[in-house]
Amino acid sequence: MDSSEECTGCPARGKCPVYLAMSSGTVRYAALEGNLREEPWDTDSQPHPDEGHPPPLEAVPVPWKSTVSCKSHRESSVAKEAQGEEGPAATQLDVSRLRSSSMEIREKGSEFLKEELHKAQKELKLKDEECERLSKVREQLERELEELTASLFEEAHKMVREANMKQAASEKQLKEARGKVDTTLFAEFQAWRESPTLDKTSPFLERVYREDVGPCLDFTMQELSALVRAAVEDNTLTIEPVASQTLPTVKVAAVKYGSTNTCALSGLSRTCRHRIRLGDSESHYYISPSSRARITAVCNFFTYIRYIQQGLVRQDAEPMFWEITRLRKEMSLAKLGFFPQEA
Repeated sequence: MDSSEECTGCPARGKCPVYLAMSSGTVRYAALEGNLREEPWDTDSQPHPDEGHPPPLEAVPVPWKSTVSCKSHRESSVAKEAQGEEGPAATQLDVSRLRSSSMEIREKGSEFLKEELHKAQKELKLKDEECERLSKVREQLERELEELTASLFEEAHKMVREANMKQAASEKQLKEARGKVDTTLFAEFQAWRESPTLDKTSPFLERVYREDVGPCLDFTMQELSALVRAAVEDNTLTIEPVASQTLPTVKVAAVKYGSTNTCALSGLSRTCRHRIRLGDSESHYYISPSSRARITAVCNFFTYIRYIQQGLVRQDAEPMFWEITRLRKEMSLAKLGFFPQEA
């Protein structure tokens, strides 16, 4: 230790055992700027009164505990100084470690983000390629649909045009045929309409009898056919539905025309749902649906010309003529066996 440094007094030198020991010459400690150190002491030297020391005292035994306490105080001060000197270096080392860890975390985070970005870019590229492919497929389908629509429209237009041409040609032919045939028929009808009568000598009725009425009422059973024709002309024929009751079983020879399974006009085995009665006679004849349709068609014609004769039809000549033509058509169809199912 440097003996030239000026000693400073202990703040508790009047009471401290260590100070008393130093004063007695046993040991001397001096506190310089908060540091405790040991210095040699001359036993012959005495503290001077002007230095502020008390007069010399006899040697007083110093307890070990007090000495240890001062020594501990010194070591604590030294440790604090050492800690004060090592503190900046330790702090700088910790900062360096933190910076190193931060750089490492940053680098790992950057690599992870780069990988994720690469994956996202790859998926985006695949999606772009799929979108482009689907867009091409859509464009191709739209083109095909447009071509198909145009083709169908053109084909439909062509078919309509051909149908119109055929219809126009048919109408033209029909008009020409009607012009050739209807001219004579319409003239005969107009002549009959001026003085309507049921006399067969009229050219109009004579033609209808010959072409329609006669063939339609020409059945196999000629005798009954003549009676039916006369009753239709006289408007005395009655057609009745067969009652849904079981007829008594009789021999066919005994009731020639009384069976519901045989037509009285055609003589054919048919299910008969209707029967006819001529005038006021009580006799009934069962007829098949086909025979009924033929009789009904002729009756409808005679009913209409009677209305014209009685003045009940108030129309021009042309509508009347076309209605009569329709009724003649029904007689022709019934003669050929075409009739409604309810007949």
